[in-house]
Amino acid sequence: MSLVFWAVFTSLVLGLVPLSGHTALAQDAETLIVRNDRGGELAKRLRQIRELRQSGRPVEIRGGVCFSTCTMFLGLPQTCISSRTVFGFHGPSSYGRPLAPKVFEEASHVIADHYPPALKRWYLETGRYRIRTLHRIRGARLIDLGVRGC
Repeated sequence: MSLVFWAVFTSLVLGLVPLSGHTALAQDAETLIVRNDRGGELAKRLRQIRELRQSGRPVEIRGGVCFSTCTMFLGLPQTCISSRTVFGFHGPSSYGRPLAPKVFEEASHVIADHYPPALKRWYLETGRYRIRTLHRIRGARLIDLGVRGC
């Protein structure tokens, strides 16, 4: 299974498979508005983030929740967040099932590399070890940790 996982993961990240639209996203002129995004597949989100990083398109997280892979938008320099949004963090898994230790370690670092430094440290020390439930953190707290507010 891990060979298949990494083959699909690599092809998506390298852009060999097209990224489908994400229903939790809405476009407001040039700004990408993120509302109530509960996450999704890591490889798809990585591709989307790479495209946003290259374009420099502003990202505003304004919805009630931003869970799982949605939190990876926080590492984009053009992202700002609402103090009211609840962010939900958990470790990497395969649809809620634990990953092999080596894959878990690699995927954790891929995710963490998309966070600002203080959040990255917390995620690697604490956040990634919760798999079936979420660590919930309000945007106001993340703003206190250096994430840019809108």
